[in-house]
Amino acid sequence: MNRVVLGSTGIVSPQDAFGALPIQRISFDEAERLLRRAVDGGMSFFDTARAYSDSEEKMGRALHGLRDRVAIATKTMAKTPEDFWDDLHTSLSNLRTDHVDLYQFHCIDRVWELGDGTGMYECMVEAKRQGKINHIGVTAHKVGTAFEAVETGLYETMQFPFNYLSSPRETELVSACERKNMGFIAMKGLAGGLLMNADALMAHMACFPNALPIWGIQRLEELETWLSYIEEGQPRMSPELAAAIEADRAELAGSFCRGCGYCAPCPQGIVVNQCARMSLMVRRAPSDVWLSEAWQTEMDKIDSCTECRSCVERCPYGLDVPAVLKENLEDYRRLLARRVEAGSAESAVDGRGPA
Repeated sequence: MNRVVLGSTGIVSPQDAFGALPIQRISFDEAERLLRRAVDGGMSFFDTARAYSDSEEKMGRALHGLRDRVAIATKTMAKTPEDFWDDLHTSLSNLRTDHVDLYQFHCIDRVWELGDGTGMYECMVEAKRQGKINHIGVTAHKVGTAFEAVETGLYETMQFPFNYLSSPRETELVSACERKNMGFIAMKGLAGGLLMNADALMAHMACFPNALPIWGIQRLEELETWLSYIEEGQPRMSPELAAAIEADRAELAGSFCRGCGYCAPCPQGIVVNQCARMSLMVRRAPSDVWLSEAWQTEMDKIDSCTECRSCVERCPYGLDVPAVLKENLEDYRRLLARRVEAGSAESAVDGRGPA
């Protein structure tokens, strides 16, 4: 497997790392088993954030005592120096460590710089001087903002959504980081759960030797898939995998919801980060749960959308969210109607008649 050096940080990892956002959805015991298995299986880079509810606490419990075997990255969404220090001290306590290997400004909408009057970048410098952080990074969702951060030369790593659906401009960001000797961490490698061909995902990443993917992992079977590449070798691009990638691009490229949730909360109570991609979830991750009465009720809430556009203002991908919601609702109702029709036809054939 490729080994990635994160730019000037010198942090080295297999091209296969652990994104810890999903562990906030499982118990402490499950998270501990998952994280310890990841370390035993060869993963050495673990990424979390203050914003991920109890993810840091779970990571701290699981990786305490294994500190010399792992690099830990976390993030702050602070906008003031006071909040920066509060977040950092809370993170260190949660993670049960006296330092983090990489501290990142999380989902920035502006680039903090030295002397900009905010004192934010100066906080990073001071935290590094105190030995509480080893390296300074940044995460972004908007490509223009990401390029601004790269050009400052102030940041040692860039974390940005990257997978084989990425645009040429987003792909160029990976190369720009390489030229600047800036580590590149690829988040949203699964496009919010819509990409499921692990061989294709790994083969694509192999084409970018400076990119370190942090796969969002929640279940042991998912983890074992990623660990298998460390143990058995990383797939390389082939005509078959290239064809699978092109098929996904044809279906998914464009204005689709990645499920990040930054649009929340909705004043009408719409679960935007699921409802805005429900059509794709039904088709690509089939489950009866998506067509359940509970989700039908959630989808019906889209009818109450007032188009206040608060979700549009917060969407890091610039989507016309109300339009995407309505498209998903229309398609969802078509899928429900087909299921009802199929059920009626089955009843007629077996003589039961309509339910």
